[in-house]
Amino acid sequence: MSERVPRNSRSTDLGIGAAAGAVAYVLGYLLTYLWQGSSVQEQLEGYNAIVELLGGDPIPTWKAVGWLFYNAHGVSFTVPSLGSGQATRNLIADGSAPMLLYLVPAVVVVLAGFVLARRANAADASGGAQIGARVVLGYVVLAIAGLFVFEYASGGSAIHPEYALGVLLAGVVYPAVFGGIGGALGAVTST
Repeated sequence: MSERVPRNSRSTDLGIGAAAGAVAYVLGYLLTYLWQGSSVQEQLEGYNAIVELLGGDPIPTWKAVGWLFYNAHGVSFTVPSLGSGQATRNLIADGSAPMLLYLVPAVVVVLAGFVLARRANAADASGGAQIGARVVLGYVVLAIAGLFVFEYASGGSAIHPEYALGVLLAGVVYPAVFGGIGGALGAVTST
């Protein structure tokens, strides 16, 4: 009698979790861009006009939206500051952007965890949470890459999301917690 091979191997399940995490990250950024891109562009106009007048490169809107996306994870971005070298800003926390932006990454990752648990037919909340948390595998890779992709350097200084918090909060905590919540919900609501 031949041994039956499981429908999904562990490596396939991990790969699907990683893909779901990557899709969640990209979708979260795209939603942030679609919602706030024009507002960010307006806020940058004055600064970019001065920078271009002085012969510098303007800040691209897509990079500034990336900073806002990291702000939605609770991660500030660094800005050059006179005297102290660097300061940090979170546009959502200081009231310069809608507080509802905090929901964008949370909801997208909950949905990814939910879909993963449903796909795997998770039997209980604990198993669903473990399956949903697999979104970390893809999310963390793009969260780390985003720290560098969204960096804007000019005149010896740079603006970028905070590195340590970007990895820890955006890359690990958000997808683990919210993916796990989504996975648990997916398991307990399945029939």
